Amino acid sequence: MISNRLADVFSDIRGELYYRALEKEAEGQKILKLNTGNPATFGFPMPTSIKEVLTSSLDKALGYCDLRGMAAAREAIAAYHTSLGVRGVTPNDVYVTNGVSEASYLSVTALCSEGDEFLVPTPCYSLWVNMIRLAGGKAVFYDCDEASGWQPDLASVREKITPKTKALLIINPNNPTGAVYDRHTVEEMYKIACENDLVILSDEIYDRLLLDGACHTPTATLGEEALVLSFNGLSKSHCLCGFRCGWLTVSGPADKKKKIHAALTTLSSIRLCSNAMMQLVIPAALADTEYTKEMVRSGEGRVAVQSKVAYEELNKIDGIEVVKNTAAFYLFPKIELEKFGFASDKDFAMQLLEAKNILVVAGSGFYCKDNRHFRIVALPRAEELKTAIEKIGEFLDEKRR
Repeated sequence: MISNRLADVFSDIRGELYYRALEKEAEGQKILKLNTGNPATFGFPMPTSIKEVLTSSLDKALGYCDLRGMAAAREAIAAYHTSLGVRGVTPNDVYVTNGVSEASYLSVTALCSEGDEFLVPTPCYSLWVNMIRLAGGKAVFYDCDEASGWQPDLASVREKITPKTKALLIINPNNPTGAVYDRHTVEEMYKIACENDLVILSDEIYDRLLLDGACHTPTATLGEEALVLSFNGLSKSHCLCGFRCGWLTVSGPADKKKKIHAALTTLSSIRLCSNAMMQLVIPAALADTEYTKEMVRSGEGRVAVQSKVAYEELNKIDGIEVVKNTAAFYLFPKIELEKFGFASDKDFAMQLLEAKNILVVAGSGFYCKDNRHFRIVALPRAEELKTAIEKIGEFLDEKRR
């Protein structure tokens, strides 16, 4: 009765541990949810610039709009990508979507025929693997090297290419590791795609949340030979997760753009349009750069300060190693399971939840091959985050063999 394509589809961010946390909350217990990047739940406010647009323009969002999105929104998005150095992007190359989730669905569905292979990183945000599997494709994992700050292993990318390979996914800045890929790595991945006629899917939603002077290289700025679908949105940079405000842009050779536009238009027309109310705020949000800069300002911004605290506190715990994140608000620590008698990363995460009411995501939920990692978000206030990580350390001390 149920589609066999659902057999390997899952999301551990809202999986077994999440539902156990909800049960504990229903029993009256307070759970610190470090499982999902949802800034609003930790007191990050809506930007004033967006409030002003909403209060003055709501009537403009009552009807269906262009299937690609409102003209003003698409113009602002095209201008944003042009300002980054992407060539040839016009408003007609933009599709406003209900979050990057819908953008990934549109793009993968447009590209994937039964059995097509998509190269994806490990670890990898599960949304992409799920979309590929639902479309009848196969996710083929290339390695990212923890010892090199979670940079993609270029040799691994090359060796995984087969005649069935259709596309290369780049998640930069990365979720779940918080890594920003260096320019050389992105250039080499672009070359690999060109050499093998691969479409590039470039998830860049954290491109404005850069820490410690990190520099981001938008994939579509590297040339016009490869077809590049770039994904972005306001959920993280402007703390609007509930608005589901995302988009994708199309760049590359005219003949390839024409084909993908036809497919994306067909799929977009099926759902008529994305949420019109959230589209109203896109021009104001992209003009309001200060809101995002304030979050990541070195030594002052909440995300910058909290990420530093998380990194320092995690490194104090014997049995945990962590690479410092240089973007977003995720850290991806590695735990020595044998020291504490845990059977797996999921066993660690469940026992932590039961003992300390702290919810994290096991690394295997991001297809991390060694099952020795977990992801936390650096979104609680610094003192609350410090206390939580101290509790993780206490928990491990209790388990230490």
